Amino acid sequence: MTDPKLAGRDRAREISAEFLARGDAVHWFDAFYRDAAGDDTRIPWADREGHPMLADWLAQGALGEHGGRGRRALVVGCGLGEDAALLERAGWRVTAFDVSPTAIAWCPRIWPDSQIEFRTVNLFESPAEWTHAFDLVVEIYTLQAMPAEPRPRAIERIASFVAAGGELLVVTRGRAADEAYSGQLPWPLLRSELDSFGDQGLELARLDELDEPDEMSSLRWRALFRRPAGS
Repeated sequence: MTDPKLAGRDRAREISAEFLARGDAVHWFDAFYRDAAGDDTRIPWADREGHPMLADWLAQGALGEHGGRGRRALVVGCGLGEDAALLERAGWRVTAFDVSPTAIAWCPRIWPDSQIEFRTVNLFESPAEWTHAFDLVVEIYTLQAMPAEPRPRAIERIASFVAAGGELLVVTRGRAADEAYSGQLPWPLLRSELDSFGDQGLELARLDELDEPDEMSSLRWRALFRRPAGS
């Protein structure tokens, strides 16, 4: 019997390739969620639990004993909202967005008692009022779902959301400079791409490298960046 998660990954690659062939690196996400037809077992990154590297970071007491304390957090490319729900349980006041209106319409059905603000937003057309507005920004696996060309703009936009004194947590697959660039989704980041958040006024506070190679990547990174207070 075919594993629906593996089948979903193959379907995501097929749909993304179709859109990229037309020069569209964004709207394949909604086509993929529509294709799943309300069955989240067909979404390979959806598990109702949240990403383990985010859960581990929270469990380490990264936020102190009082957690988010009602401060503002933003989840980039939230999908079906698992990471947003993790942050809400840790005390954050969470806004979560995705380019897919299908995914965003799906979220309240999964989290009916949540106070998370789920919004349909294209990263490259994000609201001006989000600039330097969030105490914590979380980006997990969104950049690696984009080909190389739009990434500098995406990195610039993601960094712009971080408030003075705020933090950005990035979780991504990585690849070495001499590692071949894969022709299919996902596209792991180079270290130079990760470091380019530093060109946006952020400082690297911590980098965890998880050596768990799989068929898609030899590296995984969890990077914490901070915007200096008063900047």
